[in-house]
Parts: sequence; C-alpha cells; structure tokens
Amino acid sequence: MDLGLKDKAVIVTGGGSNIGRAIVLGFAREGAKITIGDIDLAQANAVADEARKAGAAAVQVAQCDVTSLEQVQAMFKQTTDAYGALDVLVNNVGWDKLMFFTQTTPDLWAKIIQVNFVGMLNCTHTALSIMAPQNKGAIVSISSDASRQGEPREAVYGGMKAGVNSFMKTIAKENGRNGIRCNVVCPGVTIPADTSEVGANSMWVNKDSMFTPDQLAQIAKSLPLKKIGRPEDVANAVVFLASDAAGHVTGQVLSVSGGYSMIG
Repeated sequence: MDLGLKDKAVIVTGGGSNIGRAIVLGFAREGAKITIGDIDLAQANAVADEARKAGAAAVQVAQCDVTSLEQVQAMFKQTTDAYGALDVLVNNVGWDKLMFFTQTTPDLWAKIIQVNFVGMLNCTHTALSIMAPQNKGAIVSISSDASRQGEPREAVYGGMKAGVNSFMKTIAKENGRNGIRCNVVCPGVTIPADTSEVGANSMWVNKDSMFTPDQLAQIAKSLPLKKIGRPEDVANAVVFLASDAAGHVTGQVLSVSGGYSMIG
C-alpha cells in the first residue's frame, strides 16, 4: 500500500530514542523528509544516519528542548526553511519516573507536566500556525495506556497523558475545517531491545530501573497477546495515522498495548 508519505515534511520530537527512533525509521522507509527534534544531539545524529540508510528523502537534526517555546519555534523554522512545508508533526517526547504519588515532590510534578504536556502544547500551537494556511496536515501525539485507566506509580504522568487525549480531540474538532487531522496513539509497556536504541537522557537507559525482568514477565503474561511491545509496534500505528491511508480518521485515541486497554 502506498501511504503517500514520500517527500512529506515530518517533525518527530524525541526522535532519538526508543519509540521516537522507531517512528523516525518508519517515516524514513516511506521516503519522507524528516526533522529529528531531540535534546541529545549525538543520539539524534546517530538515528539520522540510520534514517538515511533506511530510505529517507532527507534528514536533519534540531537540538530542541520542547519545554522552550523559543527552541520549538526555531526547530519548526529550520524544517520549513529546509523542506518548504510541514506535513506531519509527531509529538513523541515523554518522560516519567516510576514512583507512588506519596513519594513524589512538587519539583518532580513540574518536570513531568512540562515535558509531557507543555512541550506538546508548544509544538502543536506552532505546527497549527504553519498547517492552517496550507489547509492540510496531520498531528499524532504519543500518549499512554496509563491515561485511559490509571496505573500505579504513574499518577502525574497518566494525568498529563489523559490531558493529551482530551486536548487532541478538541484540536481535531477545531482544525478539521483546515484539513488538519489530529490523533493519539497510546502505547502500553514498550521497551527497546538494547541501550543502542536510546540516548543518555532516556528513561530507558537503564530499563531494569523501570521494570525488573520478573515484572516484565508478569506484564507479558497478563496481556492477551502474551508479549511486551516493541517500538516498531507503535511506529507502525503512527505512520499509518499520519498517512493518506488514514485520510478520514481524526480525533481518535488508539491503544497499541497487546490488549492491555480495551476501551470502546
């Protein structure tokens, strides 16, 4: 199936690690022109090299902290200057520290809110200012199944991701008249194969600190598909939702979790 993504201009935030890396490589295989936005320049450049080998029409890196509106605007300008347009934004940046809420502090809450919600606002607002005059565009935001039914040790993170879900539905309703589609993908537990797939700033750089092998085995056993997700599983859904093949799909929240969440 031709997804219609060849030569499309795509920004992927947090594109250097884990799910973001897989999303970049998914668009690369479709021949897109990609900007990788990441705070880890070395890791982003490594993924850019992989994307070129995978078939990207063009790849560039923008060192960007999405919590800074100024840096976000510079990343978008870099993209439109290089590619002449913006067709797709993937709001992929996310971060958490697994702790029971009673163990957390206001400083941790502030970081989780800034990275997972404010960063998405900065990027989406900037993208819409470009896409609306074009009368076309697709925005896909990465949320989490923790947003849909609550998950211990992810209270603030899950709350912010629930906000992402609601926000994107509203943006879909407000901007459909401009040919802009907005959707959400909710991964379940999704782990990289090894540390080469993540950067030094990734929360997965030491995945054993997130989940022990026994915990991962128990999670897999509890899922209908009996396996833990891989980044490519999520990337496939994102690339589809960004493509012409999903041209009549907007305002949707799709779980990619092996069946963990089955909310109608």
